Amino acid sequence: MGFNCGIVGLPNVGKSTLFNALTQTASAQSANYPFCTIEPNTGRVAVPDERLEVLAKVGNSERVVPTSLEFVDIAGLVRGASKGEGLGNQFLANIREVDAIIHVLRCFDDDDITHVEGGVDPVRDADIIETELMLADLESLERRQTGLEKRARGNDREAKEQLELMEPLLAALRDGKPARTAVIEGKEAETARLQLMTTKPVLYVCNVEEGAASTGNEYSELVKKRAEAEGAGVVIVSAAIEAEVSQLEAEERAEFLDGLGLKDSGLDRVIAAGYRLLGLQTYFTVGPKETRAWTITAGTKAPQAAAVIHNDFERGFIACETIAYDDYVTFKGDAGAREAGKLRIEGKGYVVQDGDVLLFRFNV
Repeated sequence: MGFNCGIVGLPNVGKSTLFNALTQTASAQSANYPFCTIEPNTGRVAVPDERLEVLAKVGNSERVVPTSLEFVDIAGLVRGASKGEGLGNQFLANIREVDAIIHVLRCFDDDDITHVEGGVDPVRDADIIETELMLADLESLERRQTGLEKRARGNDREAKEQLELMEPLLAALRDGKPARTAVIEGKEAETARLQLMTTKPVLYVCNVEEGAASTGNEYSELVKKRAEAEGAGVVIVSAAIEAEVSQLEAEERAEFLDGLGLKDSGLDRVIAAGYRLLGLQTYFTVGPKETRAWTITAGTKAPQAAAVIHNDFERGFIACETIAYDDYVTFKGDAGAREAGKLRIEGKGYVVQDGDVLLFRFNV
C-alpha cells in the first residue's frame, strides 16, 4: 500500500531544495532557473513517530522499522501550463498520479533569486497554480463528456451514471472553483477514479527566510488566511535551514534546532502533515527481532490491515490480538496487558485504531 505526495509550485520557490532535504539526497537538482527538474524525482521518507522507540524498549526489540511516505518532486509549473506553456502537459500528468499535493510557496524576499512573476506574492502564486489545475481538469472532463453523452443517448446506464457524477464537478470548475468543492458525499471513490487534480487534498508549505522559521512572516500569514478559508493545511519551513539540518547527526540536529527556537524540524512537520492529509494512521507489531510501524487509511478493518503485511494474512485471517498503545506501555508489554485484561481478541469487523499493537492469527 503506497501513498505519495507531489511537491508542486512555480519555478524557484524552493521545491527541489525541500525535496533534497526531505530525502537527504541531491537527486533533485537545485538551480536558479526554471525547469531544472525535468523528470519527477521520487523519494521514500521515514515517518517520524516517537512511539516506535518506546515500544521497542518495552518489547526488547533488536531494531525499529518506521513506516514511510513517498514524495515526488514535480518541476515548476508556470502560467499557461494547462495550454502546454513551459513543460506543463508533462507535469500536469505527473500531478494526476499522486495522492495529495504539497504546494510550496515562496514567502521570502531575495533579489538574487529570480521570481518568474516578477515579485513575491504567495497568494497570487497559489492562484496561478490552482487556476492551471482547474483549467486542465475542466478540459479533461469536457473531453469525456462528449463521448459519454453519445453513449447515454443510446441508453448506456454506465454513461448516464458517469455524467451524473461529473455534472456538479463541471459546474464548479466552470464557476472557477476547484472540483473538491463539489464532490458528492458517498461518491468519493468514484470521483477519485476520474483523476482530477483539484479533488486532491492540499497542504501549503510556506518557504520563509531563516529568521522567520519559528514565527513565520507577513507572507505566510496571508497563506494561513487562504488555507483557513479552504480548509487546507499549512506548514512553515525555511528550506535553506532544512537543507543544513538534513546533513547533521541526530544530536547535532536537536542542538541546532534548539538554537533557532524550533522544537522539531520543518521536514518532520511536513511529513506528519502529509500523513494526516492522506487520512493515514499507524498500527504496530512488536517482537524480539523488530518493532515495526505499518500504514493504513483511517477506517481500515483488521483483515485489510493484515494484508499490508502480507496478502496471506488477510486471506487466512482468523482474529487479531489487540492492545492499545498506552496500555502496552503502561503494563509493560503483551504479558502485562493480558494480565490486566487490556488485551482484546478482535474479529473481521474490527476497525483498527491509530497506535494499536497487533498480533494477527491466520491460517492459510
